[in-house]
Amino acid sequence: MTTVGILGGGQLARMMALAGAPLGLRFLVMDTAADACAGQFAPMVVGDYRDEAALTEFASRVDVATFDFENVPAESAEWLAGRIPVFPNPRALAMAQDRLAEKTLFRELDIPVPAFAAVDSRAALQAAIAEVGTPCILKTRRLGYDGKGQFRIKSPADLDAAWDALGAQATTVGLIVEGFVAFERELSVVAVRSREGEFRTWPLTENWHVDGVLSASLAPATADDALIARAVDHARKLAEALDYVGVFALELFCRDGELLANELAPRVHNSGHWTLEGSETSQFQNHLRAVLGLPLGDTRMLGQACMLNWIGAMPDALPVLDEPGGHWHDYGKSPRVGRKVGHATLRADTQEVLAEALQRVGVALGREAQVAPVIERLRG
Repeated sequence: MTTVGILGGGQLARMMALAGAPLGLRFLVMDTAADACAGQFAPMVVGDYRDEAALTEFASRVDVATFDFENVPAESAEWLAGRIPVFPNPRALAMAQDRLAEKTLFRELDIPVPAFAAVDSRAALQAAIAEVGTPCILKTRRLGYDGKGQFRIKSPADLDAAWDALGAQATTVGLIVEGFVAFERELSVVAVRSREGEFRTWPLTENWHVDGVLSASLAPATADDALIARAVDHARKLAEALDYVGVFALELFCRDGELLANELAPRVHNSGHWTLEGSETSQFQNHLRAVLGLPLGDTRMLGQACMLNWIGAMPDALPVLDEPGGHWHDYGKSPRVGRKVGHATLRADTQEVLAEALQRVGVALGREAQVAPVIERLRG
């Protein structure tokens, strides 16, 4: 029986383990926290990702390794790759960990991207603001996610406040200034590439964020074949350039019909959670198929789907479960402000039926603001 090792023990690893059970797979999770939620479904090695003894134990017990978040040290993935197969490859992981390297690759592949500039000093920040223009966003090059490690600069007068907030990290994780995009829609293309180079995508997804954290995802996002083709082409270029194996998400801004790349997530992705119930093969099972060298599953949709994220604490499940197309996912985490603790997916055969279900769930849970933009899009 094949054992898959997963670096990182969060909800993505948990859902991978659940998706792999029908394939007869076993799993071993490595995480720094003994109470990581994936450990409720798979045995764990608890240790620092740079601890060679822990990595040695982990490698000795698995046949192939992957990861569930992009902040696993790339050098640890490289160390493992010298002993066991690791997918996606450490190069892809390292590139996605550095916003400057990522944006540079986008530009090299002719994938449109907002203006950006590297920052390593206060003087460099001043020059970057002048080059990129305002408004813009100062970000850490590494380790930022879900809106963390960012400071929005509205005008040059904000330079000192921005440097006070993040300047200390200029020499540790590095900084980058990115032009602010007055986008109309946030989209993502979730894709998978096999060991043999087979490439598939799920339907384009539209996403809504609150305070930098994903709030809701809707698929399919559009029927615009030209827009879909451009998004898929961008994702294919990245997958081939990186010799990528597994699932990834390319996050995009849409402005005046133009697509601008925001970032690459080298893993299964929050905006693809709807695939568990809304597609023939979920992102989680296809990721496992890819890393194991198995044939990829069909990514076609089953009707219309909307995923709602639960942040901080789980709401009442009954309004969702009372819907014919309602599906509930509790990650088994303790409540905490800003923490992703679960999600729900609503699926329906038509846009109007989905809109009606979202309306009922929003009212019942006091989440009208969360579902309102999705309903507007469905009925627009």
